[in-house]
Amino acid sequence: MAKAAGAGTKGKRRRLPDMPFNRMIPNILTLLALASGLTAMRFAFQERWELSVFAIAVAAIFDALDGRIARLLKGASKFGAELDSLSDFVCFGVAPAMILYLWAMQDAGRGAWVLVMLFAMCCGLRLARFNVALEGEGAPEWKAHFFTGVPAPAGAGLVLLPMILSFQVGDAFFRSPWVVSAFLFGTGALLVSAIPTFSFKKLVVPRQRILATMLTVALVIAFIASVPWLSLSIILGIYLISMPFSFRAHARYERGEDSGTPEEPEG
Repeated sequence: MAKAAGAGTKGKRRRLPDMPFNRMIPNILTLLALASGLTAMRFAFQERWELSVFAIAVAAIFDALDGRIARLLKGASKFGAELDSLSDFVCFGVAPAMILYLWAMQDAGRGAWVLVMLFAMCCGLRLARFNVALEGEGAPEWKAHFFTGVPAPAGAGLVLLPMILSFQVGDAFFRSPWVVSAFLFGTGALLVSAIPTFSFKKLVVPRQRILATMLTVALVIAFIASVPWLSLSIILGIYLISMPFSFRAHARYERGEDSGTPEEPEG
């Protein structure tokens, strides 16, 4: 009888539960980001460098949207988090490294390939550390305003900065394997570092500044549409300049946390 019952249950197929389409939208955006990252590598094989960098930028936009939309639609899931992490590794770890290898490092010897692999590995380690940190409990609330190290999309932008600058001033300097190697090594180190960097995921805009913020965003979008490579260079430069300020802000929060005297909210 026991065998018969076991055989009966074994023969039944487990059906997946129904899911509202809204909850699938974040995962669809993640797949679009992954497609953009893979397409960036295809453009690199065709030596269409500007389109290759543009595809990475599109992947970063989709990556920025998927998590926020998941929270808005209450569609966050463990599956989505794992898919997002795998997509980030391809789009912001493997793709930029391969693009730079094809652009400037193919004839630079084995050491160049080692640096290309090192950058991709640093991105994978950074994402693994981020996933583990998500599962941790007991962290103070202010920790949500900071990343540990440079996030993967920003790392992809920084490591591609020589190529972006070359679109504006030419290849003579920035296409040098030595310059690209320095960016690969330096950005890889920033990815796995413990440097606190600003996270804008929980940024709240005060009510009296909403209009000014919208006008600023509109101005930035217009600037990007007019001079995309100059705009991207300026944005990445501002991000680099912000790192010392994020370090100081993190230290200030830590001092307030250690002393047991939470900081007063501004305004």
